[in-house]
Formats: sequence, structure tokens, C-alpha cells
Amino acid sequence: MDVAKVREAAERVAGSVGVEIVDVEWKIGKQRLLRVYIDRAPSPGQKMGSGVSHSDCEAVSEQLSVILDVEDLVPGAGYVLEVSSPGLDRKLLKPSDYERFSGRLAHIWLNEPVQNSKYFEGRLAGCINGMVQLSIKEGTIAIPFGNIRKANLVVEF
Repeated sequence: MDVAKVREAAERVAGSVGVEIVDVEWKIGKQRLLRVYIDRAPSPGQKMGSGVSHSDCEAVSEQLSVILDVEDLVPGAGYVLEVSSPGLDRKLLKPSDYERFSGRLAHIWLNEPVQNSKYFEGRLAGCINGMVQLSIKEGTIAIPFGNIRKANLVVEF
């Protein structure tokens, strides 16, 4: 299965529903699972979108399902299509995510150590010239975006 073609189809649907595609995952285990994460883009001047509703997920699921079947983008036996919000502890996948969620607490795991550590927790302070800025107890550090293995927001109450 070509995830890029599925993402392209999902982007077409998202545009018509007024949401954006955050991520597309394809997992094969006991069942074949295609998971699509959607969010509502923030309005100008906002960092956070207003979130997605159950009806947004339903609309994307219904429309995308038809396209996937008509264009045969998921060949072979049956699969499960799941459309959902990325959640409060969402993954940070693009440099723009680090800018958009500036000020929020995040966990970041690295491929190679920075300041002798491969894990950081701190407040996002943007992304400048491919360097993610993170405020930690000791000050602000710059992490090369390409060195980030995994990152997600931390839920704060």
C-alpha cells in the first residue's frame, strides 16, 4: 500500500470538510489498520485549532472510504479505517508543529545525544532554521529537527 497516495486522497477530503491531515499510519497485525489523524487548523493569530468533532471524523471517514475503494488504494483483504483527533498528547511531526505549539510542555527523544542526553522534557520555544528551541531548567537548548526520533506534547491540567 502506498501511504503517500492515501495521504493525498485524505488531503483532498480534509479540504472539503475544513480540517487538516495530521498523520496517516498503516499497521498490520491481527488486522490491517489505516489510521488517519485530523485536526482543525488554527485561525489566523491562534496557536491551537478548535479541535475536531465526532461529525468531522465521521465525514472524513465516509468520504475517504469511498475514495479508497474506488481508487483501490488499499488493495487486498479487508482493513479497518479509523479517523480520529491526534489527542491532547499529540505527536510533533513537522517543524511547524514546534512553532504552532510554542509554550507547551513536550517530551523529545533523540537519535543522537545533545548535551549528553537523548531525552528532554521542556517548553517548546519554536523552530528556527531547522533547530527546535526547547526551554529546560538549565536554559534554552537548540535541537536539530533531523535528530528528533520522537516527540509529543504533554497533557497539562
